[in-house]
Amino acid sequence: MIAITLLILPAVAAIITWLSGNKWANRVSLLAALSTFVVTAKIFLDLRYDDAVQVISYSALWIDRPLIYFNLQIDGLAMVMLGLTNFLVPIIVLSGIGATVNNSKTFYALIMVMQAALNGVFMASDGFLYYIFWELALIPIYFIALLWGADDSRKITFKFFLYTLAGSLFMLLAFIFLYLRARDFTIDTLYNLSLSPTEQIYVFLAFFVAFAVKIPIFPFHTWQPDTYTASPTQGTMLLSGIMLKMGLYSLLRWLLPIVPFAVQYAMPVVMVLAIIGVVYGSWIAIQQNNIKRLFAYSSLAHVGLIAAGIFSLTHMGLTGSVVQMVSHGVNVVGLFFAAEIIFRRTGTYELGSLGGIRNVAPAFHTYFFIMLLGSVALPLTNGFVGEFMLLFGVWQYNSIIGLIAGTTIILGAVYLLRMFQRAMLGQNNVVTEGFKDLTVAEHLTFLPLVFLVFFLGIFPNPIINMVRPVIENILSLATK
Repeated sequence: MIAITLLILPAVAAIITWLSGNKWANRVSLLAALSTFVVTAKIFLDLRYDDAVQVISYSALWIDRPLIYFNLQIDGLAMVMLGLTNFLVPIIVLSGIGATVNNSKTFYALIMVMQAALNGVFMASDGFLYYIFWELALIPIYFIALLWGADDSRKITFKFFLYTLAGSLFMLLAFIFLYLRARDFTIDTLYNLSLSPTEQIYVFLAFFVAFAVKIPIFPFHTWQPDTYTASPTQGTMLLSGIMLKMGLYSLLRWLLPIVPFAVQYAMPVVMVLAIIGVVYGSWIAIQQNNIKRLFAYSSLAHVGLIAAGIFSLTHMGLTGSVVQMVSHGVNVVGLFFAAEIIFRRTGTYELGSLGGIRNVAPAFHTYFFIMLLGSVALPLTNGFVGEFMLLFGVWQYNSIIGLIAGTTIILGAVYLLRMFQRAMLGQNNVVTEGFKDLTVAEHLTFLPLVFLVFFLGIFPNPIINMVRPVIENILSLATK
């Protein structure tokens, strides 16, 4: 029953947040998000980290015809994603303290709804229930981006909504086909379903389009840079820090085990697309003058490498993908928050207008630099462990592709360090000379992120051990 708490608590909190009014909305939602994190920590302490794949589960018949169960399952992989989600949401809410948000009660209520939906996606072990939560997660982020985004966000947000909705419809068709074959949506039944090679390819294509749009993988990425830039920063954090992990998680949970033949058949093509995304995203990031767009293309490059690691079908690649999902979520939220602080104080994201911030904001400079080091995968930071495992896994698949993928380290260092130099170093100008250092709330937002940059870089074993039995089971199904 404790798993249901992760759905009910943020859902009820959304109602209470909206009823609390604009003055108290941020604090009420922060308290609720922290409470959900405490429940997640309780589940983490109750888990068995052994060879058992399924650890905590809840099942109840929901609908007779078609046969649909309200099935929730928390194993090591789900636990990692729940931990990431319910760790980042309080930080995202906290980052809004000090910012002016019109109609804040609705804004933070939507964040609570999204938290509930994200938890549902990571726990659902019935295909139809999973699809419901997948679609539910789209609704709040759409309105957050539309109503609180930039002035030109209407067309951009519609493109994002159209892409993700179209991808979701393909996924729904795949689930309908699978149900017609299995007469059941439960994940174990779908894992054991025998499909012909042709059927697997069709199901693979339907699933892959939905997941590739959400991640996004090249060339399904065209909605991403504009949406990340136009959305309010809290919305961008949700999209980049958590929501794109839905697609990566779903590759592991749903795609690889259900259609193993099609996965192996499509591996070369998907690997090429993923590596193109790595190089393309990095190259475009180098040319950006807008900090948010630079981070958006950086995210495209990082998730391209994660997707390549997953499709390497190696133990190192799959494990590294989970480690890097967590690291990327932590780092990208920190980087976008740094961009938001710069915008709050200067009114611009343009690098050409900045410079010398280190001279007047040493604490901000330090936090920003640490988050950047994690993103460039410096040893002893969180980004290094996952990136090393991913590159090793891709190398095991193909050494040439591994070498090309390795350019992400060099290119990432180029565009991130160059960005940092332009924004933070040098002499102050009329835009940055009055730049104020961090408030207490901004310190509290950065501190847990900075802690995880070093903790996960030095002690990655908790995540690795947590997901090992799940990864081994996925590999056994995906390579059968």
